Formats: sequence, C-alpha cells, structure tokens
Amino acid sequence: MPARRIDAGARVSEAIRQPWQARWLAEALRLGEEHEGPLEDSEAVRVARAAGGDFESRVLRRAAVLGRRDGLDAGIQAFGAHTRKVLWGLALVGVLAGAGVAVSVLGDGTRPVNVVWAIGGLLGVHLLTLFAWVAGAATGGDRAGSMLGQLWLWASRRMIRDPRLALLPHALAGMLARARLLRWWLGTISHGVWALALLTALSVMLLMLSTRRYEFVWETTILPAKAFVQFANGLGWLPAQLGFPVPSGDTVRASGMVHADADAFRRLWSGWLIGGLVAYGIAPRLLLWSACLALWRKGRAGLRLDLDLPGYAALRERLVPASERIGVCDAAPESLPALRHPVEPLVGEAGALALGIELGQDIAWPPALPAGTADGGLLESREQRNRLLGRLAQAPVRRLLIVCDARLSPDRGSLALIAELARYANRTRVCLAAPAAAAAEPQRVAHWREGLLEAGVSADSVSSGLTECLAWLEAGDD
Repeated sequence: MPARRIDAGARVSEAIRQPWQARWLAEALRLGEEHEGPLEDSEAVRVARAAGGDFESRVLRRAAVLGRRDGLDAGIQAFGAHTRKVLWGLALVGVLAGAGVAVSVLGDGTRPVNVVWAIGGLLGVHLLTLFAWVAGAATGGDRAGSMLGQLWLWASRRMIRDPRLALLPHALAGMLARARLLRWWLGTISHGVWALALLTALSVMLLMLSTRRYEFVWETTILPAKAFVQFANGLGWLPAQLGFPVPSGDTVRASGMVHADADAFRRLWSGWLIGGLVAYGIAPRLLLWSACLALWRKGRAGLRLDLDLPGYAALRERLVPASERIGVCDAAPESLPALRHPVEPLVGEAGALALGIELGQDIAWPPALPAGTADGGLLESREQRNRLLGRLAQAPVRRLLIVCDARLSPDRGSLALIAELARYANRTRVCLAAPAAAAAEPQRVAHWREGLLEAGVSADSVSSGLTECLAWLEAGDD
C-alpha cells in the first residue's frame, strides 16, 4: 500500500519557507482550535516529542505536521500570492494616480499654472496621510494612518474563498500586533505605494516641463504680495538645502503679473515645484519606507510565539511532559526487565521491518526474517506501541510487514494502529496469520479485510500466508 509519508524530522513544508511563517501557521491553528475545538493531533504530538527541542520548537513542529495534513501551509502560500496580486494592483493605482496628479496641476500649457494650487495638489493629500501616520505611530497605534496598508490587507483577505483559510489573515495580524510589528508591516506597504506615486508624479512633471512651455503665476484678491513672498521662501527653505532654487522676493512679486513670462521665471518656479515635491513628498516617504522595512525585518527575525496564551499553555503538558522536564528521578536498575521479544534498532528508510500485533501464544515470533529486515517485536501494550511509533517517526522504513492474528475479531484500535504504522513506510503489507491446526473462520477473515480496506489498506496488500509475506520482504521490489 503506498503510504502518505511523514519524514523523520517533520520538516516544514515548502510552502513555509521562513521562521515567521511557521509561527504564523501555529497561530492560525491556535485560533482555529479556539473557535472549533481541539484537533486530532496524536500523530503530530508524537512527531514533535520525538524531534525534541524546547516548547516553542515542539509547538512549531506540531503545527507543521497539522498544517501539511489540513492544507493550511498551502493556504499560507496561496494567501501570499493574493497579497502580491493586490500589491501589484495598488502599485498600478499609485502610478496612475501620480501621473494624473502631475497632468492635472500642470495642465496642457494653454493656461498659466497657479503655483499655490500646484504645490497644494502635489502635496496636500500626501501630507495629510503622512501626518496621520506619524501621529498614529507616536501614540502607539498599530493601524492608525496606514490606510493603504489596511486597504491592502482587507483586499487580500477578501480574495480568500476557502472558509478554512479565513483565519489566516486574522492570525497574522494578531500575532504581529502583539509583537508591535503590525505598524511597520503596514507602514512598509503604505509608504512604498505613496513613494511610487510621488516618483511617478515627478517623472511625468519632468517630462511635461521638458516638452512644453508653462507660465507660473500666483493670484489673489485680498492678500498682499508680501504674503506670497513669505510663502515661497518658507516652503522653499528645505528644498534649498538640497540644492533646489528658491524665487527671490522680486521674482515672486513679478510672477503676480500674468504677462511675466521670462524664461528665468519659468525655470525658477519649475525648480521650486520640483524641489517641494522631492523635499516634502518623495524624501520623507522613502525614508519612512526604509525605516519601516528595516524595523519589520529586524522584528520579524526575532519574532516569537506568546506561549502564555491559553491555546499554547494547554499543549505544554502533552508536548513537554513533566517527567521529561524534570528528568529521571529513580536510580537506574542493574538490568531492565526483558520484553518477550525485544524491539531491535530500526534500520532507516532503506531497510524493512516486521512486527506482530497481539498474536496468540501458538504463533511463533519472530519468524525467520530475511536479511536486512529488523524485528519490531510484538506490540501488546500501549507503551510498546508508542515507543515503536516514536522510533518510526524518526526513522521511517522502506517496507513494513504487520502480522495479525486472523482468529481474533478486528477492532477499531488495531485498525487505527495499522493505518498509523503504514504512514511511516513506503510499502506496507498485512499478514492475517493463523496456525494450521487452528485455522481462522472465513467470516472473521472477511471482517478483517473489510476493516483494513476501510482503514486505507488495499486488498492486494493483505495476505493470509506468512511465507508469501516473508518472500515479499526478501524480494525488495516495489
């Protein structure tokens, strides 16, 4: 029977490529279990305990197994694809918006450009959102001001169609908010899109100013010329530190006349507009984008789960049992009590393993096993089963033979054990054995076959002849 393999280390799926994504998966499972109740995780807990490590590493190992089983790891990969699509969409909107603003403030060159309205059109909305973000970050708000970031997250969430994956964005946002990383994550998106829009506006403005002649004026009904001189000088101070020109008082006053069309005036006002866009628009957005990205990456590298949350605390005793945490208290005896049939060390993926489950006293064990086949012993107690499953979790085998007593009625526990053992082998065969002097009833054998089929064991992987099964082990072909 081809088995769905779980490797020895339960390595994280290819969909989970970074440590913070593994923690995201664990957080999603925690939320899911809080809403819908605990998952069946006996296999995942066994793999996590066999791998060892501290409590968090075992939580992550358990999450990796459950995520692969339930498709959550693939869901994380799909959600990442959604976020990239939405980000590309926002980037396109930013480019179009930036180009549109540049065209709207300069016009087609048939009318003079009002420099006050032009600088306001270029920087107005940008500065309002920038001040909102800075105020939110200063007051400790994780989402305040990152409107584009929130829009990006909302749109990505809306693209999820599978209800099982609906908790993924909530789990990610909650985990990052507790770690004080959400503001930097959303800020990176928001400032990045704004920087792209402003850079596009600058590019389009340079193109238009290079190919058309524009007249620049200021207009007023009630304000004196002095007010515009102060406005131009005050707004131009910071760009002047970067090397951009600032119109003199005479230039500003002369620009109040519509017919002031000297080439020097045009170049000064063009440089003043571009300098304002760079100094008050592009530069702060790029700086904040770089700072948010650096803080996001730094915080992401040090991200840890909040193991005091109830969902994780409930796993502690199962993943790190008290006996394991405090060590062995009793002195080691001179000799350990021997099992009826000791379990030999497993031989790894390249080998084979044969074992028996609750065989009668008249069925001799072990049989004459082929070379290269390890004896897994007789599994008659819960401790023996758990010990063998723990070993198989660390070292799966290539071929597995499970011998059952065909005279016994199949029970759900034995069938479930067979199905779980089969997970750790490339090929599995079940032998329904019985001594010749006490042949099994045909009806009971039929019940075994029906139960094994229901458990996932194909009909051609069930045999009644031990000799035939041992020959299958010795043949070594799949």
